[in-house]
Amino acid sequence: MHNQRLLALSILVSLMTLPGVPAWGGETLRPALEESLKLPSQLNFCGEPVPLDHTEVRERMEKEMLLSLWDRDQAVLWLKRSTRFFPSIEKMLAQAGLPDDLKYVPLAESALRAHAGSSKGAIGYWQFLPETGRRYGLTVNGKIDARRNLQASTQAAIAYYKSLYAKFGKWSLAVAAFNMGEEGLQAEIMAQGVSDFYRLYLPLETQRYLFRILSAKLILTQPERYGFHLGTEDYYAPLKFHTIELTCWEETSLTVVAGAAKTDFKRIKDLNPELRGHYLAAGTYALAIPEDGAAGFHERFKTLHDDWVQQRQERIYVVKTGDNLSSIAEQFRVPLPAILIWNRIDINRPIHPGDRLVIFPSQERAGEP
Repeated sequence: MHNQRLLALSILVSLMTLPGVPAWGGETLRPALEESLKLPSQLNFCGEPVPLDHTEVRERMEKEMLLSLWDRDQAVLWLKRSTRFFPSIEKMLAQAGLPDDLKYVPLAESALRAHAGSSKGAIGYWQFLPETGRRYGLTVNGKIDARRNLQASTQAAIAYYKSLYAKFGKWSLAVAAFNMGEEGLQAEIMAQGVSDFYRLYLPLETQRYLFRILSAKLILTQPERYGFHLGTEDYYAPLKFHTIELTCWEETSLTVVAGAAKTDFKRIKDLNPELRGHYLAAGTYALAIPEDGAAGFHERFKTLHDDWVQQRQERIYVVKTGDNLSSIAEQFRVPLPAILIWNRIDINRPIHPGDRLVIFPSQERAGEP
């Protein structure tokens, strides 16, 4: 009986969160479900009409709208993040002469999250696979993953979509190819003798893909119609940062970069999500830093970097016979993971007598140098 009551309560709570269910006192919280499914008489993607007069196409569109509206938490985040990231994406699409509707692709792909990933290895705002990202100019290695950089990945997506549109001649097919791979789509077109996305039998995920993008478009262009009433203050502000060019002649700590930018490690990582780990390898970088940290950055960086190098030279421990990472960590009273970070080593990599490790005693520094 107790379980039955819990089940009934769960169903009641679920019903109360559905669109169109009256709140206590009879006030409607959201548009009725049937109202939300009244699709516009005309719908297009990148200027191409969606054939909603076909029953099967309408059903596919309604299904994705229902799923998007059911996940209202996600839809709210779509809306709030759109004002943070869309301005940059819209500007780049316009400069490239591509349709504005393509901005909804990364929304549906990653919910505009830099670190979103898939089981197949796709990463970033546009969900590039490593090999596809590299083909379109993105650096993907152990130090940098430019799929996580909004500007770089959007530029790569623009180049890829231009190529796909040139090959298939329709934006609906370009989007399908982006999802399932161009060779796979070309094979299905040849095998089925059909070049209309809405008539092709494709992998189920690809069949849904364009409709998920369209549902995002409808919600973001008409949020009030679907029960989302956000004020201007509810949306996230566009990203503001200053881009500096930094040349590192040797490996450099990101904590040093953060200090030079008058901010903290997390802020540098958040503004530059393509950076992996705690260090910059030798090379030249275009880094986003807080606007108030731009003036005098390079002078501060040189001073802090020189100090960091000097401290590391003064904190060298030579591994002795019988040592292991755990015993060294215990000896210096520091967390073992800190030693791994300071020395960029893998816990599974053996150390040997004579190896030189950087160790900062715990009483001297609480954080990563």
